[in-house]
Amino acid sequence: MPDLISVVIADDHPLYREGIAATLRVDPGIQLHAAAEDAQQAVEFAEKYQPDVILLDLSMPGGGLSAIPEIRQKSPGTRIAMLTVSESDDDVMRALKLGALGYVLKGVGGRELVSIVRDLAEGRSYVSPALAANLLTTMQNRNTAKSNDPMGDLTHREEEILKLVAKGLSNKEVGRELDIQEKTVKHYMTSILQKLHVRNRVEAAVKARNFWN
Repeated sequence: MPDLISVVIADDHPLYREGIAATLRVDPGIQLHAAAEDAQQAVEFAEKYQPDVILLDLSMPGGGLSAIPEIRQKSPGTRIAMLTVSESDDDVMRALKLGALGYVLKGVGGRELVSIVRDLAEGRSYVSPALAANLLTTMQNRNTAKSNDPMGDLTHREEEILKLVAKGLSNKEVGRELDIQEKTVKHYMTSILQKLHVRNRVEAAVKARNFWN
């Protein structure tokens, strides 16, 4: 970790933004480069300053989540964390799936926020304790639901074929993609339909999209 941690923050509420800035500036080990007002500006500042850490508001104009992929592309060394009031499990999982390393609830104390920023700069992840337990339960429930789904009975080859079918490929195109004969694909599709208890490839594709998305 560098001696001086460079940070960018992004929030559309001036008072809160200024409060966070003041909190971080108190620590001599943190250098606050800029404070953005929206997602576009956050991306611009990330590209310009290449900060160690960037804190993004979820609901600012342009959306904090939408800024994550661009920031990762334009400043790949930056650790991203959401700083938000949203306690939604879906928001947490979407942020982490997009590449955020942290998810911090607003209302966190100044000293704790500084500690979190230091952890993020060192590459450690952080999810507010109030959300972590709920998130773990939600993930376990989803995994249980998937394990009970007949999709789990498919072989590796059947999964490969179904994923291509779900993308709209015909049997002939699937065969070409996997370097197998079309009649072999048809044989596998018959097995897939039976295992999933569906009537046709359209229903199988819909079931696949719901399972893998």
